[in-house]
Formats: sequence, structure tokens, C-alpha cells
Amino acid sequence: MNPITLPWPRRILISVLLGALAALASYAQVFWKQDEAIFDTFVGSWEYPPDPRLLVVAIDDASLQQLGQWPWPRSTHARLLDRLTAAGSQRVALDLVLSEPDRQDSAQDAELAAAIRRNGNVVLPVLAAPASGPRMAEELLPIPLIAANASTLGHSDIEVEADGVARGLYLTAGIGSPHWPAFGLALANLRGPLPGLRDPDIDTSSPYQWHRNHYVRVRFAGPPERFPQVSYADVLNGEVDPAVLRDRLVLVGLTASGIAPRLLTPTTREHWMSGTEYQANVASMLLSGKVINVLAPPWQAALSALLVALCALGLTLPRALLCAVLALPLTLLGSFALLRVGQFWFAPAAALGCMLAVICAWVLWRISAWRRQANSDALTGLGNRLRFEQTLQQEHEAGRRSGRPLTLVLIDVDHFKQHNDRHGHHAGDAVLRRIATEIRAHARRPRDMAARFGGDEFALILPDTTSEGAVQVIQDLIASVRAMSLSLGDGHDAQITLSVGLFTRVPSAITEPRHYFEGADAALYRAKAAGRDGYAAEEPGQ
Repeated sequence: MNPITLPWPRRILISVLLGALAALASYAQVFWKQDEAIFDTFVGSWEYPPDPRLLVVAIDDASLQQLGQWPWPRSTHARLLDRLTAAGSQRVALDLVLSEPDRQDSAQDAELAAAIRRNGNVVLPVLAAPASGPRMAEELLPIPLIAANASTLGHSDIEVEADGVARGLYLTAGIGSPHWPAFGLALANLRGPLPGLRDPDIDTSSPYQWHRNHYVRVRFAGPPERFPQVSYADVLNGEVDPAVLRDRLVLVGLTASGIAPRLLTPTTREHWMSGTEYQANVASMLLSGKVINVLAPPWQAALSALLVALCALGLTLPRALLCAVLALPLTLLGSFALLRVGQFWFAPAAALGCMLAVICAWVLWRISAWRRQANSDALTGLGNRLRFEQTLQQEHEAGRRSGRPLTLVLIDVDHFKQHNDRHGHHAGDAVLRRIATEIRAHARRPRDMAARFGGDEFALILPDTTSEGAVQVIQDLIASVRAMSLSLGDGHDAQITLSVGLFTRVPSAITEPRHYFEGADAALYRAKAAGRDGYAAEEPGQ
């Protein structure tokens, strides 16, 4: 059946079912790897100028060479903070682990705490220690003496996907409830409602679990080393012009190889990005208003379902090929436009995968339909002359191998031209379709084949059938057609009869398919000469 002849309720039902499958695939994140590959392609080179207020003070290899082995005394960090305070830095984020006191010299803790107090705008990190075995998850805060003097604390938990790439983070997190802002958010010091994907059903009833909320994808300013950076040792030694530090949002953290946390990001797979620079990207993104929001899973699933349903529905329309050609690129383009224009990420892989499966199934179905049409009569749906000749050749060869008889039946509609001339071609076509249906019904076995040559000429190929068996089939066919009452559309009913010729032989080395046709045609001639409305078989001994 041609797809455009399907009833609309069936088209809609099929489209809805396929859309539901796409929604399920989207919700279950079946194609998450493909989604992340698309996301990386879309944002990998989507650069922007970073916020000019941000500055990284890097604990780099040069600093380690000058100041010695890590970790350094906390008094060293206190001296650095005093340098930044004197230069007029706006806010300082110390991305350092300070969760344990200095066991050798407690004065070091007091000195750092005093420097933090003098600055008045220092952000310190909260580390998340995940649950391990019997040990529950916990927050690793700076020691109370130091934490009490900080302006604010921020969690440094970075979301790393299953493929090892960091693409986003939760803007709030904490034990018991997501009460700590992200470290980059704390540095940016933004006020007002937070962006990001919210979890309205977040369960904060457990005071011992790490809860997260407000998930966003990071829009990176560029590849690693995109942000202005000065060496820790140079700032400490006063070798950096104070004007460079004035009114800056300063992020102090590790970048030295071997000790700095390293992250892979969509911007590059060749160079690692330090955790400090990742937090700088978070702060810059928030300050510049370039947050990439993620569509909530129900919206992702609904949009995927809609796209696949529309694609499936389009394939039932006359211009199905155009729909098949445009469906995939338009879906990708829509996801790209939504990201670049609206800063929303729609993961399109579930929709693309289901569309591709639907289009492939449609193409295979159409190829099968075209093959059937190439071997079928357009009016009746029976095999055409080409199919008839191929089947007769095949069954002749099969009968020669098996030694089983093969019967060919040729059928003519009696006085069909008179019916056609009297009642019109439309009525004649209706008669032929009814007769074809009856002939097809008598090709009962899988290898039996009914065909139409054209006009009012039909044929039946009956493999493994003796003359007696074929006669029974034909007698029943003639009786069934004779009993039909065919309305010709002008208030008249027609009585239709058939003339039939049969030829049965066991194929051998000396027979050919044309002998069967010639024999059945001769028998058909005798049936017509005998008055029609009957059959004739080949003469004995012929």
C-alpha cells in the first residue's frame, strides 16, 4: 500500500508510537555519548573574550623552583594576600586545601587567618569527600580559625562526565542540602536567582548525603591558558605592577605540572585544563551572562518525541523523500540554533537516532514496494508478465529436478470487450479487479502464482499439481465467478464467465517453458471454440 493511502488515524497513531519510543530513548539517555560528541563540536570553538576583571595567580613550575617543594608555609600565602590587599584587588579566591591545621607551627594558621581578615574579600573552597565503604560523604571545610575570617566559602566539586570530560557543574551543593555556592560563583559574587537546571524533587531529608542543584553547562572562554595569568612567585616578590592587580577578581591556584588537578574539556583534547582555570571559566561565564542552560529531561523527551513524530508523519505524505532528506540536518540545525541563540542545550541524538531508524525502515519498505510494483500488475496487484515468465522458468527447473508435474492455466474473461464498450472502462476495471481477487484466492499454496498479462488475460502456475488436481481448482474457480453478481455502476448487473485452458506435464530435458504456454493456449482456444464458460485440457497423447 502506498503510504499516502493510509487513513489519517493510522498515520497519527504510528507517528505517536514512534515519538513515544524517541521520548523513552531521550529520557533514558541511550545516546548520551553521541549527544556529548555533538555538544563538544558545537561549543569546542565557541570562544568569547573572558571577563577582563579576572586574573589567575598561578602556582606554576617557576614558582615551585623559586619557593621550594609544595606545600608551602601558610605564612607565604599570608604574604601573598597582603600584596593583593595592598594592590587593591577586588576579591581573592584561594583555591587551596586548608582543611587541616598546621601541626608543626600553629602560628602559621593564625598568620594566614589575619591576612584573610585584613583583605576582607577572600573566598575559600569546600571540598566534597565522597562516601567510601562505611564512611559517609562529608564536607572538608577550612579549619575554623581560617574559615571564620573568609568572606564566603564555595564548593569546588566539578562534574566530570562518564567519558572523562568536564562540561558542566552544579552551582549549589552541600551535605544535607545544596547550600554552598560553586567556587567560581562565589568569586563572581552574583546576586539574585541562579540559572541552571533545578531539581524540584530534590530530597534533602538525609543530612549525610551530598546534594547538588542548579546544573549548568560551562561555556568556555577558549582553550587552556586563555585567561591572563601571573606567577605566584612574581606577585610575592613584588615583581608585578600593582596596577595589574588593582580591582581584579583574583584566583590563586595550582597550575604546575604534576600537582595541579587536570581536566579535559570540550575546547581541546590535546591540552589539559587546570582546576583553577576551570573555575575562572565558571566565574567569567556567570559574569558575562553566557551560561548554557540544559533543557529539563521531560522537555528533552517531549521535543524529541515531537520531532520524530513529525518526521514519521512527513514520510506518509506525497513529498516523503524531501522530509527524509531534511529531517536529520534540520534537527541538528535546530539544536545548534537553540544553543547559539537561546543558550539552551537540547541533546538531539535520541531524535536523530530514531529518525534515522524510521527513515531506514521507510527506505527499505519503499524499495520492497518498488520491487513489488516492478513485478506486479498495477490494476489488480497480481504478478505481471515479467514475473510470470520468471516464475514459470523457475518452476520448470524445479520440476525437472524433482520429477513432479507442473500445470499452467490460461484464463480469459468471456466477451469482456463487449462489457467494456457498453459500460465503460471504469466498470470494466472493477470487473477485472473482482475476477483477479477470485483467481488469487485459488492460488492457495505458497508456490502457486496468479498473474495478469494485460487486458482480460490471466494465468495460474500450479507447481506439483497433476491434471486432475488442476481441474478441481479450475472447476471451483469457474463456478465461483459464474456465481458472482457484478454491479457495473449504471444500475445493471453483469454475468461474467471464464474460458480456461490447462496444460500439465512433468518437466524434462526436452521440455521448455514455452511448451507449457503453447499447450495451455491451444487448450484455451478449444474451450472458446466449445462455447466458452468452461475449460479444456491438453489432448491425451499430445
